[in-house]
Amino acid sequence: MKALVFTLSLLTFACTVSAENTALVGGRLIDGYGHQPLANSVILIKNGVIEQVGTVATLPVPTDYKVVSTEGMDVLPGLWENHAHLMLNGHADYVHWDKAYINRLSDEIMPASALQLLLAGITSARDLGAPLQDSVNIKQRIESGEIPGPRLFISGPFLQHEAYPGTEAFRWSITSVKDAQQKVDKLAKAGVDIVKLIDQDKMSLQEAQAIVDQAHKHGLKVVAHAHRPDEVRRGLAIGVDNFEHTGLTTAPGFPEDILNLLKERTATGRVAGGPLFWTPTVEGLWNYEAMVNNPEHLDANCWQRGLKPDTIADIKQSLAEPGKLGYMQLTPLRKPTLKNKIAQLRDTGVVFLVGTDSGIPTKFHCQSTWNELAVWVDVMGISAMDTIRAATYWPAVMMGVSDKVGTVSKGKYADIIAVKGDVLRYINRLSDVNLVMKNGVIYKQDGKVLEDEL
Repeated sequence: MKALVFTLSLLTFACTVSAENTALVGGRLIDGYGHQPLANSVILIKNGVIEQVGTVATLPVPTDYKVVSTEGMDVLPGLWENHAHLMLNGHADYVHWDKAYINRLSDEIMPASALQLLLAGITSARDLGAPLQDSVNIKQRIESGEIPGPRLFISGPFLQHEAYPGTEAFRWSITSVKDAQQKVDKLAKAGVDIVKLIDQDKMSLQEAQAIVDQAHKHGLKVVAHAHRPDEVRRGLAIGVDNFEHTGLTTAPGFPEDILNLLKERTATGRVAGGPLFWTPTVEGLWNYEAMVNNPEHLDANCWQRGLKPDTIADIKQSLAEPGKLGYMQLTPLRKPTLKNKIAQLRDTGVVFLVGTDSGIPTKFHCQSTWNELAVWVDVMGISAMDTIRAATYWPAVMMGVSDKVGTVSKGKYADIIAVKGDVLRYINRLSDVNLVMKNGVIYKQDGKVLEDEL
């Protein structure tokens, strides 16, 4: 019975789009494990799964395999976007967007977001916050091959102390311990992969603890906001698995007691259920002033793919004056604090994951992830290899799917990207992904989208 269940889970995890037997030949392989890259690599892919990995000198290509050259390229596992909002597409006015597009999420908005992520090299994504039915619908349609997109890990609605007026479709208020348990049960029954908790410091300790305990009973990880000191303190007390954002607004750093609590948690490691993960989402904060000074990337057409003309026009008009967005007015004051906060967090031993809040105002799904990687490497002093692992290997570990994805290795799904040039020296090469393969199917090759696969 266990073997049958495992087989069925693999079939569900795989995409049903057919894939040719393919050999990726010639590129330098950065496989996600963080060790020495493999020059002149050969990757054999059969039925969407990596069959063998070797080199041109050691691994012959069978005659019935389609050869795809990766010469002159770096080859990597497909990237993860660990904090996406598929129900958003960069529009600057949440109140307007939530009302105008709530009935267009499944048919237009979320499929467009998923496709934009995939074509940017994102083969796995955590979608943290959307109406439950829409989230499940999009996840199932991607899994069945009906629509293209990353392997989607969904949270459905946020769980919080009190939903903001007008957001009740995708934010659920928690009113008691029993209510907390019932809402987690409802999410689990619907098929979510993760539970998103915010404002946990405003709930009673018992309510917040009930969310985490009930989620863990269902085998679900819990991600929690870290905007306020007490959100972090409460999150550590109740045992959340992953904090989101580098918050504390304009404060210069994290309070000393929080840093000590984080060090105590990271010192326990596997005893506490594994590493403590943190998704800092810094690129939007760091790059805001540069974007205001040069907003040309807002005119890129990659974020328009899959959207209707009236939606595109609406988003454009909302971003006409990016320097005046109320959402961003504190951002210039937050920017000087970011290097210190990132350094503090790294010193505590948390394991970083790459995520961006993709979809929020001015942050498009086709651009945000590579910008985050570039800020980590070029500004925050995190090595390119560690940054790549935070976008490939570690997310798969955190979500419990490292046996299936996260590295380019034998027996795992063929979720692979390739870029021209040396990404370990020039991480921003990931802004222009040359090849995108998910489950052995090539969606982008030679920098061009293969429209027949969409």
